Amino acid sequence: MPKPLASRLLALLVSFLLMCAATGALHADLVWDPQNGWRAEGGVIAPYLASTEGNSAKVIMDKATRAEAAGSNGAALSGYKTVIKKFSSSVFAPEALYRSSGIYEQRRQYSKAFKNLQRIVTEHANYPRFKQVLGAQYRIATALADGKRPLYFGVIPGFKQRDKGMENYETLVTNAPYSEYAPLALMNTARVQRQIGDRDAAIDALDRMINNYPENFLTPDAYLKLAAAHAEITQGPPYDQASTQQALTYFQDYLILYPGDADATTASKGFNDARTLLAESKMTMGDFYFFKRDNRPAARVFYNEAITIHPDSSVSERARKLLARIDAIDAGNAPAPGAPRTEPKGNRFWFF
Repeated sequence: MPKPLASRLLALLVSFLLMCAATGALHADLVWDPQNGWRAEGGVIAPYLASTEGNSAKVIMDKATRAEAAGSNGAALSGYKTVIKKFSSSVFAPEALYRSSGIYEQRRQYSKAFKNLQRIVTEHANYPRFKQVLGAQYRIATALADGKRPLYFGVIPGFKQRDKGMENYETLVTNAPYSEYAPLALMNTARVQRQIGDRDAAIDALDRMINNYPENFLTPDAYLKLAAAHAEITQGPPYDQASTQQALTYFQDYLILYPGDADATTASKGFNDARTLLAESKMTMGDFYFFKRDNRPAARVFYNEAITIHPDSSVSERARKLLARIDAIDAGNAPAPGAPRTEPKGNRFWFF
């Protein structure tokens, strides 16, 4: 590589690293001092604070933060709104958004609180307390999803907004899919969806959980809940067993992946219950062909499938007995179901 080109690339790399460092420091150096108000540590943003615009923003921000500390939330909100509106690109803007969101959350004005936090995510991604922003979004989503009523104007109770809470969960997953809050949001979504009766939405959330976060500590519980949700769908042996098969698969996956887990006994019972139901559905089909249609080849297929699905059960024991009966019929040693009687009838006595 020619030396001038290598030098230019090196200079660009150094400039980029310095810019990244400066950007991080720009946000990290803004600290609150109860005595002197907001100030810069390290000097990186000191020139801005010394400027006319920076000083104006600082004066308003200091006044708002002191009002918040004194419990005058109305005055604090007024100041933070001014900073957000007039100095939206300044170092004070994300801090004003975060602090005003905290006040809105306290007043249970959840929509405004979440909106301000989301502005930090989209407009100030380098905000140093980004993890706390996600935590606040999670709290707000959980409050709404659990049925906590918002207060309009911080005073008037509103309607429950559980759907809004789950919408906030989805926003949180999108904001930080690899954060600790994303799996929690999906698990809570599944929990609330089941509570309100939307089993399909709960299954979708659990499915995303185990596929996207296979190593998370909540994943074993997600497997069990997903299996149980599928198991609840089927109404009985005569009905379609696609969901039972899904439940069987997830219970089996759980037992393979987490054999020593505390809930292994629960998973084992669920696995056996699903196998029993699936085997009984095969028996139902076999009985239909045997007793209703006298189609012994078809009945034999379903009885054998029942044995294969759950070989050590009372269902398979009954299937073996019926297979033996079919063998006897085929060999001419027993009558077919519903066949006319050929044995002689007993004497009948009539009394008049």
